[in-house]
Amino acid sequence: MSNNADIAPQNSGPLPFGSAGPRHVAIIMDGNGRWAQARGRPRLFGHHAGAKRVREVVEACPKLGIEYLTIFAFSTENWKRTQTEVAGLMNLFRRYISKEIAALATENVRVRFIGDRLRLDAKLVKLMDDLEVETEGNDGTHLTVALNYGGRDEVARATKRLARDVADGHLNPDHVDEETLPRYLDTCVLPDPDLVIRTSGEARISNFLLWQSAYSEYEFIDTLWPDFTAAELGRLCERFGRRDRRFGTVKT
Repeated sequence: MSNNADIAPQNSGPLPFGSAGPRHVAIIMDGNGRWAQARGRPRLFGHHAGAKRVREVVEACPKLGIEYLTIFAFSTENWKRTQTEVAGLMNLFRRYISKEIAALATENVRVRFIGDRLRLDAKLVKLMDDLEVETEGNDGTHLTVALNYGGRDEVARATKRLARDVADGHLNPDHVDEETLPRYLDTCVLPDPDLVIRTSGEARISNFLLWQSAYSEYEFIDTLWPDFTAAELGRLCERFGRRDRRFGTVKT
């Protein structure tokens, strides 16, 4: 990827990390548009800068002990943006997946996509399918990209699949409990996120991993996504390690 003076330099030094750091980190990558507009550039310029930032964060995961990284790339609500921005984002996704497939495979990254693929362009879906197949044997960092994803939409689709199994006699409704639905979610093969990070200063979860993040720790930070660095991720992981996670219990 080409360098750009507006993008914060990568940090190649040691990263802070506590032994009790998160195994699964999920990130709402927000602020690309505002980052670009602050520089007098179109919003798509910020999205390109944000895509480049993903690479640094993925590469930092092994050093930080992060086995699973889930990133929110495009939500079911993002279709409401201008046609120009949506078309530009879809082109960016196609180019990024095409460009990164060989590098990610070489670096032992396992890639998955979650979200509803029915509304996506057929060429993009094929690239997604090919990347998943290309990296399915990799056992390094598990990178999950949420594309045309919404937490409520995911739960609705999962519930439909569960209802079909009940109707077909494959599932006894009396046996349905809180452990049943997760088996129908897009994330069924992933552990729940330990830490959810949202950049850009917004303090909301925006329909992201609603079921899975019930007991996640949250960090809402002011940094815009194109300025987010591996060093900052390391600091957040270290802070996570100092949190007292009780999951509803009380220490005696």
